[in-house]
Amino acid sequence: MTHLDAGDRLGPADSVHALSPATGLTAAGVAERVARGQVNDVPVRSSRSPADIVRANVFTRFNAIIGVLWVIMLFVAPIQDSLFGFVILANTGIGIVQEWRAKKTLDSLALIGEVRPTVRRDGTAVEVGTSDLVLDDVIEIGPGDKVVVDGVCVEADGLEIDESLLTGEADPVVKQPGDQVMSGSFVVAGGGAFQATKVGREAYAAQLAEEASRFTLVQSELRSGISTILKYVTWMMVPSAIGLILSQLVAKDNELDDSVARTVGGIVPMVPEGLVLLTSVAFAIGVIRLGRKQCLVQELPAIEGLARVDTVCLDKTGTLTEGGVDVTELRPLDGADEGYVRTVLGALGESDPRPNASLRAIVDAYPVGEFTEEWRCTESLPFSSARKYSGAAFSEGDGVSSTWLLGAPDVLLAEDHPALAETTLLNERGLRVLLLARATRDLDDPRVAEDVTPTALVVLEQRLRPDAADTLRYFADQDVRAKVISGDNAVSVGAVAAKLGLSGATVDARRLPAEREEMAEALDGGTVFGRVTPQQKRDMVGALQSRGHTVAMTGDGVNDVLALKDADIGVAMGSGSEATRAVAQIVLLDNSFATLPSVVAEGRRVIGNITRVATLFLVKTVYSVLLAILVVCSQVEYPFLPRHLTLLSTLTIGVPAFFLALAPNKERAKPHFVRRVMRYAIPGGAVAGVATFATYLLARQHYAGPGALDAETSAATLTLFLTSMWVLAIVARPYTWWRVVLVAAMGAAFLVVLVVPWLQDFFALKLVGVTMPWTAVGIAAVAATVLELLWRWVDRRVPA
Repeated sequence: MTHLDAGDRLGPADSVHALSPATGLTAAGVAERVARGQVNDVPVRSSRSPADIVRANVFTRFNAIIGVLWVIMLFVAPIQDSLFGFVILANTGIGIVQEWRAKKTLDSLALIGEVRPTVRRDGTAVEVGTSDLVLDDVIEIGPGDKVVVDGVCVEADGLEIDESLLTGEADPVVKQPGDQVMSGSFVVAGGGAFQATKVGREAYAAQLAEEASRFTLVQSELRSGISTILKYVTWMMVPSAIGLILSQLVAKDNELDDSVARTVGGIVPMVPEGLVLLTSVAFAIGVIRLGRKQCLVQELPAIEGLARVDTVCLDKTGTLTEGGVDVTELRPLDGADEGYVRTVLGALGESDPRPNASLRAIVDAYPVGEFTEEWRCTESLPFSSARKYSGAAFSEGDGVSSTWLLGAPDVLLAEDHPALAETTLLNERGLRVLLLARATRDLDDPRVAEDVTPTALVVLEQRLRPDAADTLRYFADQDVRAKVISGDNAVSVGAVAAKLGLSGATVDARRLPAEREEMAEALDGGTVFGRVTPQQKRDMVGALQSRGHTVAMTGDGVNDVLALKDADIGVAMGSGSEATRAVAQIVLLDNSFATLPSVVAEGRRVIGNITRVATLFLVKTVYSVLLAILVVCSQVEYPFLPRHLTLLSTLTIGVPAFFLALAPNKERAKPHFVRRVMRYAIPGGAVAGVATFATYLLARQHYAGPGALDAETSAATLTLFLTSMWVLAIVARPYTWWRVVLVAAMGAAFLVVLVVPWLQDFFALKLVGVTMPWTAVGIAAVAATVLELLWRWVDRRVPA
């Protein structure tokens, strides 16, 4: 390992306490830097602050509209006409509480999954929080580690860093002492240490980490769709509300208080005030539910995105199999001495300070012996996913030197070598095989893997995850295609997939075409892909996306980072490398692949249920706008007071929507959210508005005379309630016992209002006579029939 001379690159601010790279800073040096504010103190939040939560839920456009109208009603009308304001207060409170709960869940999970770099202080390597790093800290790095602050390399042992996330260059960069190390890059091979030269807000990594783990509700089809809908609503509201105000306050010669009340009664239901609330609550509860399963959602739309996924790319190691492997057999080749082979393997294990899972298994199986201790490593080549092998050069004593490679047999050997036939037989049993080979060239020779002498096969057994088969079966049942993409031998990976019940063609990725269109066609035909390079993984994700697929990528190793970054949804294991956790939208902190179905289910619940409740809310908006237009054109009093529409909204929308938004929903997420909602809401609202106004006009003729407005309003309310209940009955399908109970309970609650005298008085509802109430029921029945026919026609004629 090479390093800088003591003091070469160490902190100019305090040369007394800036020690050599081997020892790092002293405690006094750290304290002085903290006092000077030279700390990596950029706040990394997984959620909005409490003040932001309150502000986001209270200060909204629609809350402002409702708030002004509420204040007016408190002065000019009875308290029952101001009930809508108390409902808004309750809704806002629920939104704040639920997001606060989600914040606490995210914060606790983010703390569990926090990157803790290893730094040298007072000659000891210790783990500290990212925010505890100070200027001039010496930070150790190895394969999979993310570079969290900017710095300069002080030690390098075959150190290769991938800067593609910053520069776009795919090839890893070999680092030597004195080279700059960029925050936001990650180590792909080797190890070393670097000294922090930029911390806090000066370092790009802090901004990257903060952005990656912030609680967010943006860049989501669901959220953007709701924003689009709210724009439409605003355009409809403004002219109709202005016309209604002029009609009720100027054109009609009524009492001012009654005119104001009816004007407000016409404007309030135009506002889909609970839609944004329920969307936020549904997302927040999804975070809480997944948090209980140790699933960290770093970008909230990922819950929604995974529900839209139709292709899941799985990395075998760490996903289908557990991270560890065991050496089950050693097969010397061409009469090689087994004792000598064991010595070589023990020496190779000792030569790598940061062994991967395979090398750790070899170290455990062949510990350093008395002969191995005499060996001295003169040069090492760390394992790289791109090379598929590692190596080391040794001085064995008595002037004897040797160079050894350990890696994939089908990479190190010619295609016709007899050892490959033996390897294939082992691979077909689902076993991994590594080849130990003696090289004739130096390690720094680009052709070192050529003309090697095979010495032994090391057979490794992988541990299948007990929950992997059930998870793959779940995806198959949900019409989500699984593609296994691995750097291991294709036959071995195919055997593992077959053990888990995954069928389909097995393909060696080295034979895949490079052109995107041809690659996409090959990917459609295959299921298991072996010998995939990190760049190929990225290309494969892009090829699938070019065919219109929504792709999720799972992984835990540094070779998965590029593909995770490019996938629509990246899913990392909690025990995976720092780099994979940094770029993934979802982190499975308990490393359980079986958690993925829960994430899919949460996304489907959110999307499907919000589509349902959005339809309910927008039906109300459409019929409210239509009623306002009809009232303005007819120059009559608005048929409702705020209390009537508060009652109707609560029973046909508010309470049912809350239950429907949080209920289980396994329907596959469908695209075109706005179109799907509006194609139901517009005809539903139009039918409800026309039916209600027809009843109102008939009631005005039937109850002609002074003081008849309450009777006319009651008849119109009955028609609107029954029509809205049919909309609810349609939206609640397919029926389950609790949905039937929910719809029936809302109908029973309205019936109670109609028959209990004091509730009649409170809500100003009293059905007069027999003819008009039954006429109202008849009109509602016709409207329900039209709704049923319309919606069935829409389902058949309009594509999903």
